[in-house]
Amino acid sequence: MSLLLVRHGQASYGAADYDNLSERGQLQSRRLGEWLARGGHRFQAVVVGGMRRHRQTAEGVAAAFAAAGLPLPEPVADEGFAEFDHQAVFSAYLARDPEHPIAVASRSGHPRDVGAMLQAALLAWARDELPDLPESWAAFGQRVQSAGERLEALAGDGEVLVLSSGGVISRLAQMALDVPDTRAVELNLSLRNSALSEFHPAGRRLRLGSWNALPHLHGERELWTYY
Repeated sequence: MSLLLVRHGQASYGAADYDNLSERGQLQSRRLGEWLARGGHRFQAVVVGGMRRHRQTAEGVAAAFAAAGLPLPEPVADEGFAEFDHQAVFSAYLARDPEHPIAVASRSGHPRDVGAMLQAALLAWARDELPDLPESWAAFGQRVQSAGERLEALAGDGEVLVLSSGGVISRLAQMALDVPDTRAVELNLSLRNSALSEFHPAGRRLRLGSWNALPHLHGERELWTYY
């Protein structure tokens, strides 16, 4: 029994509507589907987190399976695998101290500076330092844990494909590895777009089999993206 969790393809970072795959994200998704079909993966169920970028990633995979003449189950939406409200978290962090050096540097748009701000904001959220958010760090973790527990029934003796986001997948990995919140944030920021992570059910928890793999983008380093 295997659970393959995939972070969505590259979304529209910096655009007014982030929740929409870029052209690169669409290509990553199609490459993923081609690799899964070619590699003999046959899924008992496909689950999406309900966000448009999750559905679009699933559509890319489905198109590849259809082109290969292979069946793929219709995606089932499970809001437990929806990403946290990243706009609310990051906006709350920036509003708390807009002149903090990390906040100021992030305005450059440079990936290094933006990454530092994302890390600081996620850590502040995990420490309950950001008030009036739609979902606390603890509530998000509980939602994700419940979603993970639902997967075992779907898998049976086969495979389940889950298209979700970095926050969700990293919290599942945190629970599987029993590591602190700081490591969960690091795991989140390490996940690349369309990367595969494998989990295996073990009672009421999951075990981590592999992390952040891009076998479908071998030899195409220009398609390796984080956001």
